[in-house]
Amino acid sequence: MQKRFKASTYYFNRLMLPVRLRCLGCSGCFILGLFFATTCPLYAAQTQPALIPALTPVADWKNLTYITQAFSEIALKNEYDVAKHRVRKWRIPVRVFVEHQVGDRALHTQLVRMHLAHLVEITDHDIQLVDTLLDANLHLVFTRQSQWESEVTRLMGPSSAKNVHGSVCMAKFALNAKSEIERAWVIIPVDQAQMHGKLVACVVEEITQVLGLPNDSEKVFPSIFNDKTPQDLLTGLDFILLKLLYNPSIRAGMTAAEVKAPLQFLLEQWQRDGTLIHADKTVRQGQLYPLLGY
Repeated sequence: MQKRFKASTYYFNRLMLPVRLRCLGCSGCFILGLFFATTCPLYAAQTQPALIPALTPVADWKNLTYITQAFSEIALKNEYDVAKHRVRKWRIPVRVFVEHQVGDRALHTQLVRMHLAHLVEITDHDIQLVDTLLDANLHLVFTRQSQWESEVTRLMGPSSAKNVHGSVCMAKFALNAKSEIERAWVIIPVDQAQMHGKLVACVVEEITQVLGLPNDSEKVFPSIFNDKTPQDLLTGLDFILLKLLYNPSIRAGMTAAEVKAPLQFLLEQWQRDGTLIHADKTVRQGQLYPLLGY
């Protein structure tokens, strides 16, 4: 996935981040889902059918049909290929190792730790930081722009390095034959991300997407997965998409047809019990929201 140029207002706290920065930047995060022992394909954009056109997104994203289509758009597609994908998610615990190649180690670790804690609350999946790379299956690297291309080549391969230009941060995950995610990589060139006001957004979006929501789409709003909106943190819709993906009734390897019934059941249940109505408020209980002034 790769974000394009857009203008938006970003809010940051005192932890060495610019305050209320107005920026015009190219923010990119490129996700590649692939099987082990396969080459990394070069993706081409595809034309996709529109979601319900008459929605007023802020008020009406809670429409059940809209959410179902948004799940299909973000969870079952890749932006740069035309293949039909199955559900992709982690079954095994996620163990995250953070490699620091630049300063501000405490700040970067804090941002990652806060977002991981939020993801655990939403998904109820076992996600933890670890101290060594040998214990990790998600390798996150904070680097600098001068090492950006070489780090992508080192961890993701030469084909991925072709996509660094016009991107701000990148991620990739690897699947087994059951469409279960088994390894993932995230690379954030800190100076480049800060220049575009996207350090926090890179942490949030990349880690979230390697959980199994790999597509970007302008048709899904409000969402951090929409390049045309200024979202830096998860929205209520993103919260629901994550909860759907990691509900036990949604299994890795399911097709679009197979997930239709459990999605409908869950959404109807959450409509009755208030989960949908309160999603926008619930998602803002994450630790990063007051940090960014929400």
